[in-house]
Amino acid sequence: MATHPYISGAGNVAQMVAQLRKSFPGVISSETVKKLGIAPNNESYVINVLQFIGVIDSEGKKTPAAAKAFSHHKDEDFSKQFAPLVEKAYASLFELHGTNAWNLDSDELITFFRQSDQTSSTIGGRQAGTFKVLSGLSGHGDLPEPKAKKSANTVKTAKSAKVAEPKKEHAQTQKTPSSASIPQQANMNGGVGLTVRVEINLPADGSKETYDNIFRSIKENLLGG
Repeated sequence: MATHPYISGAGNVAQMVAQLRKSFPGVISSETVKKLGIAPNNESYVINVLQFIGVIDSEGKKTPAAAKAFSHHKDEDFSKQFAPLVEKAYASLFELHGTNAWNLDSDELITFFRQSDQTSSTIGGRQAGTFKVLSGLSGHGDLPEPKAKKSANTVKTAKSAKVAEPKKEHAQTQKTPSSASIPQQANMNGGVGLTVRVEINLPADGSKETYDNIFRSIKENLLGG
């Protein structure tokens, strides 16, 4: 079992500490963290970190050492008072590496935590990430950028920004009937005017009988005669 705390998303610890610097409730519990909207589904992990470094006691109340640190407004003054809390909590790490423990890289920290707690690489990585955030709060190293919370208006705007793709018009497969396929009776009974233009190429060497047959066929088939 891991003796050193860990959390998925160690930046949540920095957010919680920043919140407590603004307003420190009389009692802090997982429900308090949940109401603040910090570390969803990981509220108990935040509580474990705060208890491990001595910010709150087993009942969730502020400790005297925390009261001294969180009463400072300036970041540098707060860091000076917060650092001893971290050093005391991670005593075995500082006994092994001294003050250089603040500057250890992730691989060195993971090695230490895995050897100390016999944890997996995943848990060891989270333990290292938690310590690095606490180091940043102590004035050693940078802190992760806090994630911006999505408001209802932001979600609404994102949804309205989606433009529906225009529906593709189905290709017209129905062919317009040719004028030759429309019965001639439509001109007589349906009240629809129809003009049919017929172009005939007569053979130059055709006989009178040939021409008569051509015109007779036109009369019978196109003119309804």
